[in-house]
Amino acid sequence: MTVVEERPAPSAAPPPRPAHRLWALLRNSWRQLTSMRTALVLLFLLAVAAIPGSIFPQRAVDAQKVTQYYQAHPALAPWLERLGGFEVYGSPWFASIYLLLFVSLIGCVLPRLRDHARALRQAPPDAPRRLDRLPENSDLAVKAAPKDAAQDVARLLRRRRFRTKVREQEDGGWTVSAEKGYLKETGNLLFHLSLLAVLIGVGFGHWYGWHGDRVLVAGADQGFCDSLAQYDDSTLGPRVDAADLPDFCLRLTDFHAAYLTTGQPKNFSATVAVTEGDGPARSRTFTVNDPLRLHGANVHLIGHGYAVSLRYTDRYGVSQTKVVPFLPVDGMFTSEGVAQFPDVNIDPKTNKRDSTLQVGFEGRYLPTVGSDGGATSSFPAENAPALFLTAYRGDLGLDVGTPGSVYALDQGQIASGDLKNVSGARPHKLAIGDSWTLDDGTRLEFLGTRPYATLAIRYDPTQTLVLAGAALGLLGLMLSLGGHRRRVWFRALPASPDGDGGTLLTAGGLPRTDYPGFADEFAQLVKAAEEGTP
Repeated sequence: MTVVEERPAPSAAPPPRPAHRLWALLRNSWRQLTSMRTALVLLFLLAVAAIPGSIFPQRAVDAQKVTQYYQAHPALAPWLERLGGFEVYGSPWFASIYLLLFVSLIGCVLPRLRDHARALRQAPPDAPRRLDRLPENSDLAVKAAPKDAAQDVARLLRRRRFRTKVREQEDGGWTVSAEKGYLKETGNLLFHLSLLAVLIGVGFGHWYGWHGDRVLVAGADQGFCDSLAQYDDSTLGPRVDAADLPDFCLRLTDFHAAYLTTGQPKNFSATVAVTEGDGPARSRTFTVNDPLRLHGANVHLIGHGYAVSLRYTDRYGVSQTKVVPFLPVDGMFTSEGVAQFPDVNIDPKTNKRDSTLQVGFEGRYLPTVGSDGGATSSFPAENAPALFLTAYRGDLGLDVGTPGSVYALDQGQIASGDLKNVSGARPHKLAIGDSWTLDDGTRLEFLGTRPYATLAIRYDPTQTLVLAGAALGLLGLMLSLGGHRRRVWFRALPASPDGDGGTLLTAGGLPRTDYPGFADEFAQLVKAAEEGTP
């Protein structure tokens, strides 16, 4: 009897261990983020995200307009504040798009840059076996031997700036491989690297840059020194302190404006006395397109207008003189502004100020009153100047600490009756040198005007980087649009078995990108190879 021993069946092989799902998710997410399609989508989103910054007032540009927006839209403004609508470019959602675009471009460009550098070092690939299957192909015969014919074709292609490689084949034939058009990919990469440079420049410029605006009146005794307290509006980068501002002072000594007969501006120039550090004062002149360049700052001339000089004498005979800039509202420099006298009508016996006796004048200045006597100027130069004012007396609302415009009276005080019109329904007209006696015996004199200049002081440490990035980006875009990558192959075989019958050349071409003119170029190469011309 035979006993059969049963052996246990071998256990099944353990199933393959599945890949870590978290790692797979991260890998796939990185691939999606660094794709060119995602970079284009993020670039589009960045442009869309910047739209609210041009629609809503930005606190970094003009905080006063944000306050006015709160007053005009009390229900909507708090929601916009929560969403970052008044600080769009510093909001978390805008910064996230910016950083994602930055990471996407780096992850997209660097691998392509590595592959492009490797492709530039490699020789063109050998000719395919069937050149007749390529989009462009041709056969021709030459009298030279296969080796000489291949060398002649290679010299022809090199003269036309093709990267060329000649190879000997096992069947005794020779092949010539050539390619051209790598400038297209070079330009594409240059454009994206330039875009990265611009993004880096904008980011670091925001961190380490600063800017401020200041209105200077020509001929005024007081000047302006570079400190936050003396700016009309200023913004410092997150990495900049007030102590980092350069040490310089400016005083506007003269301003010149010239106009065409049509009223269009011809040229503007501002002359300032500049003191840097402990150095002596120097006279410098600059124009709109030629800023004043100082150590650590550039001063740009961005606007100008007229400052009205007024002297008010109160009921106690005390006079105060103010020079107040009026803002232009049209191209002919019809200007509007306000002169406020809060510290007047103080009783000399008690030395107490009555806020209900404060005085303010709101009106319009016309450099040239038209022949029709309209409310707008007919020419920007001072040919027939006139000042139209409305007088208000009462509480100007300056003591409550609420921020307000220096170019307009508080409309809330007027609406509540705390500030009353004491000059009548029609504005009072004043020429230079005229005086106006109000109902309480106080007097206002129009002494004249002075030109003023609006200066923008800027410092951007990455301005050169951004400019270079923009210029190189434009160059890269031109190369990318104008370049066409294509490959050409020639195979040289003996025309007869004994090798004495010349050479049969088979040519083929393949455009790697859309290139409508490739057929004509290929035909010219074949013709030149057949004729033996360079």
